[in-house]
Amino acid sequence: MTIEIELKFITRSDAAGVAEKLAALPHQHHAGQALTNIYFETADNQLRRWDMGLRIRGVGDRYEMTLKTAGQSVGGLHQRPEYNVDLEKPELDIQRLPADVWPAGTDVAALQQQLQALFSTNFTREKWVVTYRESEIEVAWDRGDVRAGELSEPLAEIELELKSGQRDDLLALAAELARLDGLRLGSLSKAARGYALAQGNPPRALRPLPVLKVRPKATVEEGMRAALLLALSQWQYHEELWLRGTNGALVEIKNALETLRQVFSLYGALVPRKANSELRQRLTALEEALLDDSLDPQALCFSPLWLEAQLALTHWIVTERWRDFADARAEAKLQGSFKRFSDIMLGRIGADLKETFAQVNQLNEYQDKLTRLHRQQLAARLLAGAYEPAVVGEWLQNWQLLQTAIVEQQDIWLDGHRRQALKQPPFWKNGNA
Repeated sequence: MTIEIELKFITRSDAAGVAEKLAALPHQHHAGQALTNIYFETADNQLRRWDMGLRIRGVGDRYEMTLKTAGQSVGGLHQRPEYNVDLEKPELDIQRLPADVWPAGTDVAALQQQLQALFSTNFTREKWVVTYRESEIEVAWDRGDVRAGELSEPLAEIELELKSGQRDDLLALAAELARLDGLRLGSLSKAARGYALAQGNPPRALRPLPVLKVRPKATVEEGMRAALLLALSQWQYHEELWLRGTNGALVEIKNALETLRQVFSLYGALVPRKANSELRQRLTALEEALLDDSLDPQALCFSPLWLEAQLALTHWIVTERWRDFADARAEAKLQGSFKRFSDIMLGRIGADLKETFAQVNQLNEYQDKLTRLHRQQLAARLLAGAYEPAVVGEWLQNWQLLQTAIVEQQDIWLDGHRRQALKQPPFWKNGNA
């Protein structure tokens, strides 16, 4: 078994500067080589439910079976255990994989019988093996297509894979490439795109920010990290939709960026502003660019402005950059109870909303408070995961009804929704809002 650490970019055809950049570094270049990959699955998507991917790759007259198991993905950085077995011919034989890769009780022989080819990828791979700082990094540029039955879509990706050395070196090389036009982080794997095609490539629905769930007895730091990951996931999920022309996707991207700001605000007493000042500056520049209603999604999503902000956030999360700025007192608080922290912060949110909407009469007064209302709802979603979903949902819905009435200028409903939201009892422990 190996732990694969790679970072993936999606490329446009005009990303030619990448090759020039790589050629300027110490490297070994390998000319384009045709690769065929066949991915296997059961009729009920059992491997997908186990978060596994199984393929046979053909390169010339050589074949290799690869199983990737559950790992971690942050932004475009993927870290997954990987098992590789050389084959003499392109025939699946999963009994040659280590027995302990499968969940307990798996009938491997029966599973073998259920597996069928689901989709394929066919592409030309050009490679550079780059020496960068103290590390050796393989840069592979894949150009071809993903195909399932009669459906297909283009494939154009650059993968940076750490062969030896430090993950930080891989991220640093990625940051250099991010200054070029024509790249964006790839959050969807080839397998994820293949599965979508195999299902008929249905349109993906908008995904409003959910209530964040963390493990029982999570620490404050774990809650903060989970909130950052959720915001990044929301951003990248709706980036894909925006590029495909889905109505409402841009609004959700803006919500994701605002969610990041709420994370920084909620944890501001523990993580000083200087710890994320550069990151916040990048996000601010991006938010300013998004104010232009005539934006071309292709131009912005493949720009250095977009990519550098997203990559900086990925780097900040993966390297836990906040730890460099936390003193002993802040560190102790970060290792404290997330549940207790959430109760305190939810109490402050509830008190702030009560104070904000205690005396409001005119529509313009409501509109002045709209941004504050929206931000507090996002913050509450990052804190309320320990409580009964139905109770949390009702509390949020009443404030959402007020927000909708303000946005749609439903004067007749404003006071009623305000009163209904204000009279709700707090759902959090020891709430006195």
